[in-house]
Amino acid sequence: MNVRKFFGGRDNRPSDPASAYYRLPFSGLTGRILILNVIGLAVLVGGILYVNQYRTGLIETRLTAMRSQAEMLAGALAETVESETETGELKKERAAALLRRLSADRSDRVRLFETDGTLALDTRKLNPSTSVVTIPLPPPGQREQVSMLQALWAKFRAFSIRTLSSDPQYPLYEERYDQTAADYPEVLKALTGEFDEMVRTKPDRSLVLSVAVPVAHFRHVLGALLVSVETTEIEEVVRQERLAILEIFLVALSVTMLLSILLAGTIARPVQRLAAFAHTVRQGRGRQAIVPDFSRRHDEVGDLSRALRDMTLALYHRIDTIEGFAADVAHEVKNPLTSLRSAVETMERTQNPDHKAKLMTIIKHDIDRLTRLISDISNASRLDAELLRADMQEIDVPSMMREIIGVFAAHDDKVIAGTSKRRPRIVLDVEGYNLVVYGIESHLGQVMRNLIDNAISFSPPGGVITISVRRNRDTVFISVDDEGPGIPDERLDEIFERFYSERPEEEGFGSHSGLGLNISRQIITVHDGAIRAENRYGPEGEVGPPLGARFTITLPAVGPPQKAPKPSDRSSTEIS
Repeated sequence: MNVRKFFGGRDNRPSDPASAYYRLPFSGLTGRILILNVIGLAVLVGGILYVNQYRTGLIETRLTAMRSQAEMLAGALAETVESETETGELKKERAAALLRRLSADRSDRVRLFETDGTLALDTRKLNPSTSVVTIPLPPPGQREQVSMLQALWAKFRAFSIRTLSSDPQYPLYEERYDQTAADYPEVLKALTGEFDEMVRTKPDRSLVLSVAVPVAHFRHVLGALLVSVETTEIEEVVRQERLAILEIFLVALSVTMLLSILLAGTIARPVQRLAAFAHTVRQGRGRQAIVPDFSRRHDEVGDLSRALRDMTLALYHRIDTIEGFAADVAHEVKNPLTSLRSAVETMERTQNPDHKAKLMTIIKHDIDRLTRLISDISNASRLDAELLRADMQEIDVPSMMREIIGVFAAHDDKVIAGTSKRRPRIVLDVEGYNLVVYGIESHLGQVMRNLIDNAISFSPPGGVITISVRRNRDTVFISVDDEGPGIPDERLDEIFERFYSERPEEEGFGSHSGLGLNISRQIITVHDGAIRAENRYGPEGEVGPPLGARFTITLPAVGPPQKAPKPSDRSSTEIS
C-alpha cells in the first residue's frame, strides 16, 4: 500500500522535491503514532466489552437470591405434610394456598412437580394476572420526528455493541402446554435431591432464570420446586453499561487522536523542515537557505537539528577549502608555467650557446618543480578519501618512532644529499607508560617523517634533533626539537597554510611544494588532535635568539596510564 496515498499524500508530486514535504496533510509518522495509540485504546475497550464479567455478576446475584427464595418456599411446603413419617405426601390444596399467599405480589413464577415428573401446581394459573400493561406513546405527529443524526447514532451504537461484545449463547427457552419435569434438566436433578439452576433466552433476547430445589420431608424427596423469572432488566443494565463505555471510549478516542496529532506534529513538522532544507542543500541552494534551529529542544529532534547544522557547516567549510585549494593550485602552477614560457621564448631569440644552456637548466628546473608540485597536489587531493577509508587501530607511539628513526639512521652517508651539511643526531626521549593512541599508523608516520625532514633541513651541521614522547592524563604529547634558527613569531601559524615554503638557501628555490605541514595538520585534525609550532628559548629572563624550533603534537590516549611516571621510567635512545 502506498503510505503517502493512505495518509492523504498526492501521487502527482510537484516538480520541486523540497515543496513535497509540505503537501502532506498527514505524514507517515503522524499516521503511525495515531494508529498505535488508537489500537491500544480500542483493545482495552474491546476487552472490557468482550469479557462480560458485569453481566455474569448480575446473573449470579439474581440466581443466588432466587435460590434463597426457592429454599424458603420448599421448606414451607414441606411443613404442610401431615404425616410425621418419611412417606408423607404433599397436600395440593394446602400447597396451592401457601404458594398463592407467598407469590401473590411477586413477579417470579413458581412451579411444583411431583416425584413422577407431572406438574402439580403453577402460580401463573393460581394467580392469573389481571393488571393492564400500558406503554406511553409520544404525542401525535411526533412519532417520526427523529433526526437523521440521532438515527445514525443509534444504529452506530447498536452495531458497535454487537461487534465488540460477546453475548453468551444460552439455550432457547421453550414451554410446552403439557410440560413435565423432563422438559427441565434442573428439575430432574432436583428430584434426585440436589439443587440446580439454568439460564435460558427467549427469541426477544430476554433472559429466563430458573432455580430448582427439592421439596424434602425427613430427607424424603416429595417433589421439586422450580422458581423462574423472565427479565429484561439485566440486559438493559448491561446495554446501558456498554453504551456508557462506548461513549467514554469515543471521548477518550477524540482526546487520544488530538494528543497524537499534536505529539506527531512536534516531531513530524520539524523533521519535514529539516528534510526540506536538506533537499535545498542538495540542489545547490544551501547558502541561501537557513538551517531550521531546534537546538533549544532537549530531545532527539534537537540533536538532529544540531547534527544537521554541524554537518552543513562542515560541508560548506569543505566546499570553501576545495575552492581555495583550486585557486592556490592554479596560482602555484601558473608561476613555473610562466617561467617556462619566458625561457622558451627567450631561447627562440638567442643564439648564444651559454645562454641556451642556462635557459635549458631553468626549463629542467621548472619541469622538476611542476612534477613535484603535481605529485604533492595529487597526494593532498587523495588524503581525505584515504583517511575516510582507512581503519584506525591502536598504535604504540614509542615503537612507531623507533621504526621511523631507524629508517633515517639506515642511510650510509652522513651528509645531507645536495648539501655539504653533516647529518644531525636524532635522540628519542620516552617518559611514562601506556603511550598508545588510536589512529592510522601510515599517516601518523607520514607526519613524523615530514617533521623530522624539516628539522634535518634547518639543523646546523652535527646538531641534535630531540623527539620526546610523554603522557599527561588522557593526552599523549609528541614534540620534535631542532637547533635551527627558529621561526619568525609572526609566521608560527602561517607555516601551516598551503604552499607556504621557507627553506634554507642551500636547498634552492622550488625544491619543496609547501604542502607538507598543511597535510600534517589535516592528518592530526582527523585524529582529533592538534599540532602547533613554537620557538625554544633559554632560561627565563635570558635575552637572545631562539635556540631552535619545536613542533608539538597532542593526541587522545587510549586507556588509563598504567602508573604515574617517575624519573626512573624515562628512557632515551640516540641514533646518529
